[in-house]
Amino acid sequence: MKQKLLIIAGPTAIGKTSISILVAEKLCGEIISADSAQVYKYMDIGTAKISKEEMKGIKHYMLDVLYPDEIFSAALFKEKAENYINDICDRGKLPIIVGGTGLYINSLLNNFEFTDSIIDKEYRNELINIAYEKGNKYVHEMLKGIDYISYNKLHPNDLRRVIRALEVYKNTGKPISYFQALSRQQPCKYDFSYIALNMKRDKLYKRIEDRVDKMIKSGLISEVEKLLKMGYNKEHTALQALGYKEIIDYLQNKYSYDEAINKLKKNTRNYAKRQLTWFRNDSRVFWLNVDSYFSIEILVENIIRYTAGKISLI
Repeated sequence: MKQKLLIIAGPTAIGKTSISILVAEKLCGEIISADSAQVYKYMDIGTAKISKEEMKGIKHYMLDVLYPDEIFSAALFKEKAENYINDICDRGKLPIIVGGTGLYINSLLNNFEFTDSIIDKEYRNELINIAYEKGNKYVHEMLKGIDYISYNKLHPNDLRRVIRALEVYKNTGKPISYFQALSRQQPCKYDFSYIALNMKRDKLYKRIEDRVDKMIKSGLISEVEKLLKMGYNKEHTALQALGYKEIIDYLQNKYSYDEAINKLKKNTRNYAKRQLTWFRNDSRVFWLNVDSYFSIEILVENIIRYTAGKISLI
């Protein structure tokens, strides 16, 4: 029998964390985070990482896995998540994947073959240096002639995945989109329910702006200063995450305080749009509009009802 899996996805700031806790409580579930920034230690405020108190006793995985100077990837997520899923299922509980990093979710559902042996650190460093000198857009343009599918799909500021696509092509002669297309032809090994949350655009943007204000009040600038004092810097992939790169630019006098905050809000809104576009392009997703429910409890009941109909929970 296939292992059962529930996925709760959606854009940043929509409320996935609180909703997933309530779902996990009712379905005897444990949560695996699918967030490309929350895997890093010392990065709590800027990633809106869940606190121990907020977990309400629900076990969480894939948080504080690596140090900020280490590189995390969809391949590593897949490897670790599969181990967690096996353990959770063996104990008779339901694994719940929660997050907004669609590539990580797809790594589980699409049986991606990442050919982990393809690692070219010298070329990676060369591309990082090029991006530092000429900008992310310059490196992104390098994809245009060799992998137009990835070129269109990846944002220029998604430097890590742009570099990975260039690295795969350099070492195989084939675009990473070719390998991804092959992987989608393989049947999924999970019996899954894939839910994505949405809400009215203006309301989501207001939540994003409120969250940024809350992060600043909670000490985001001090958190970034601490990371810089520890020896981490913007060249490390982790500190290119939203909330960190903008504050680093402010601390390095590239932007004024107000400019940095406004830029962070704008970048986060744009990121949310890209997340929604990613999930809309996946026909397996079942959408639930948060605005349509009078309470979070009713929304949770609908998630459970849909999941029970999609996969047997007995």
